[in-house]
Amino acid sequence: MTLWQRQQARLSPDTTGLLLGFLGVAGFSATLPATRVAVAYLDPTLVGLGRSILAGGVAALLLWLTHQPVPSRQQFKSLAVIACGVVVGFPLLSAWAMQSLPAAHGAIVVAIIPLFTAIFGAWRMGQRPAAGFWLCSLAGSALVLAFAASTGKGGFESADGLLILASLAAAIGYAEGGRLAQTLGGWQVICWALVLAAPFLLLPVALAVYRHGMAAPAAAWLGFGYVSLVSQLFAFVLWYQGLALGGVVRVSQVQLLQPFMTLLVAAVFLGEHLTPITLGFAAAVAVSVALGRRMQIPQRRG
Repeated sequence: MTLWQRQQARLSPDTTGLLLGFLGVAGFSATLPATRVAVAYLDPTLVGLGRSILAGGVAALLLWLTHQPVPSRQQFKSLAVIACGVVVGFPLLSAWAMQSLPAAHGAIVVAIIPLFTAIFGAWRMGQRPAAGFWLCSLAGSALVLAFAASTGKGGFESADGLLILASLAAAIGYAEGGRLAQTLGGWQVICWALVLAAPFLLLPVALAVYRHGMAAPAAAWLGFGYVSLVSQLFAFVLWYQGLALGGVVRVSQVQLLQPFMTLLVAAVFLGEHLTPITLGFAAAVAVSVALGRRMQIPQRRG
């Protein structure tokens, strides 16, 4: 038995799910900054959809090497929903938005994803979270929005609409993927979704390359590589497995911490400063997540 397996045996599924979800969110936290760097030089369609083609190639190799069985027809229906949400919808819409929005601003806007995910997850999983859970979720979302108001410019950007649509797409893909991961497996879900979508993405990506070319500095290609292999694949492996173990509704709230983790990435790699206000809001959001974890989320009967 490996060290990870021994440690996993000591932890409850809820705790393991939350830890895996946290690691997945850590991987997601650099997505918008990396996208922002990439779309400064590369066409947003290339960045938003091309990343899924690259990730899909790696996913196909993993599925082939491990001899994974082909999903059932019903599972393919769920995979199509997941692909529309997290392989096409969120990457493409967020890439367009990042052409005109700062990454930090975008990270705060998409902090509405956990609430959307909890709503869709409760519906798809047949769960009825206690009122206390919804109060904690709303409190965490309100804290993030208050943080945005205290640090932002206070205006609604036109590209914010794209990010809200992207957030809806991501939430639907997260909820459906977390549900399917319980039977298909966390890493298999994102791999099959990528393989399913890749053939439909080849033409728009080829057109984007034909019209705008691929000339870009190394930093842009590093950003593209990050969103392709980490954001679109490996972070999703952890995220979906966490959702499957800990429950979509509960684990989704860990993503409330993502804006602050994104700011931490900016502080470490871009030299930006973390203010006491930022740390205070992050601590308050962490408390709301911890309290939400203690709330009951029973299954709907019948």
